[in-house]
Amino acid sequence: MTLDQFKYIYFLGIGGIGMSALARWFQVNGYDVVGYDKTQTALTDSLQVEGMAIHFTEDVDQIPARFRKNPAETLVIYTPAVPKTHAEYVFFVENRFTLQKRSQVLGLLAGQMTTIGVAGTHGKTTTSSMVAHILRHAGVNCAAFLGGITNNYGTNFLLNEPADDLRSVVCVVEADEFDRSFLTLFPTFAIVTSTDADHLDIYGAHEAVLESFGIFVSQIEDDGVLFMKKGLSLADKTKATVRQYSLQEGEYHSQNLRIEQASFIFDIVHPKGVIADITLTVPGFHNVENAVAAGAVALQVGVSPEAVRSALASYRGVRRRFEYVLKTDSAILIDDYAHHPAEVQAFLSSVKALYPDRELTAIFQPHLFSRTRDFAQGFAESLSLADNVILLDIYPARELPMEGVTSDLIFRDIQSKTKIKCTKAELPDVVQQMRPSLLVTIGAGDIDQLLPTLKNIVEYQ
Repeated sequence: MTLDQFKYIYFLGIGGIGMSALARWFQVNGYDVVGYDKTQTALTDSLQVEGMAIHFTEDVDQIPARFRKNPAETLVIYTPAVPKTHAEYVFFVENRFTLQKRSQVLGLLAGQMTTIGVAGTHGKTTTSSMVAHILRHAGVNCAAFLGGITNNYGTNFLLNEPADDLRSVVCVVEADEFDRSFLTLFPTFAIVTSTDADHLDIYGAHEAVLESFGIFVSQIEDDGVLFMKKGLSLADKTKATVRQYSLQEGEYHSQNLRIEQASFIFDIVHPKGVIADITLTVPGFHNVENAVAAGAVALQVGVSPEAVRSALASYRGVRRRFEYVLKTDSAILIDDYAHHPAEVQAFLSSVKALYPDRELTAIFQPHLFSRTRDFAQGFAESLSLADNVILLDIYPARELPMEGVTSDLIFRDIQSKTKIKCTKAELPDVVQQMRPSLLVTIGAGDIDQLLPTLKNIVEYQ
């Protein structure tokens, strides 16, 4: 299959962060793009402004006639979150349209370019956006398909300049392990940040997660390079050159790390020298480590050390990743997408290092019943780093409720000084009563919808 045979591109689930990036690529490159999603969001509003027709009702009649009448010229791209019983999905299958998962199409696109695949059970969105920003800042012709909205560019997609030879274009791809999507990628360079147990609703066991990452790195081109966090067991799974990094160890690591005016200052040590005095305004020890990985792969593709330093200094992060919603002398509100115990631990540890003299209040919204069931103890331990914890109900996302699985599984083992369980509706009153000067919101659900209300409370308390 080649993309040249298609004129019409239909997206089932166009509002997803990965799907929307792909939709933008097709739109910019002259295809007729239409889509469905079950929920209207700010992201779908943006796509509509850009010229894409989107509907939000499961209805075959809302698929434009030019699409329905031209199966041979129509490519249907769908997300695994769309059920096989969906009326539009059934229509496309029964009428012999070409259907492809997002990951399959992304693999086709990326395969035409020199690809950097950034994988890991956490850290991949920030790291891939750092890589893309360094390349764009340094003048490298690059494209990027990211899993979050970058604050530098206001988008999850960067379009490359036209090129006679697409291999001269560097394509940065967030390589997602969910549903084994990253196995459609055959990158020249890859970063693997972590291989912790996650998505056990898909994989069943941690061993299956590790096996999948092993297959991913085996697909790196033989003359390519794997940048692997030190301590991971993947080196024997690939024929590519393996280089290790971490916060403090490996061929690539940081040194002279200090905190100045809520920014992290550090050096990157690499095999050919040191990039000194890098300023990272997006804080967090985990983000310093992500910057080391991003700097390593950028050096590999020919970016100068000086360009790496200046690019990281101008990097502004990704929405919902250690994002300051409010930062004044009297009150601070930070939002983060963390939804795995290791991510929560890394985030809260960094917040406490930045503000050691403030009492830390954390609001956490668990994401998925299965993840809560599998990692309840880990969540309780990581949340206990906060002085006060407010725990919300589980955000179900794609799942149906599971008997006996509630946020109580986490709540009972939290060891913080104060812990409160409440609903989203009750949350504003709870925060109003607590009057925190350092408040963080954590979770991959819809907790961000309450940020304007919470900001108003802590700003004017």
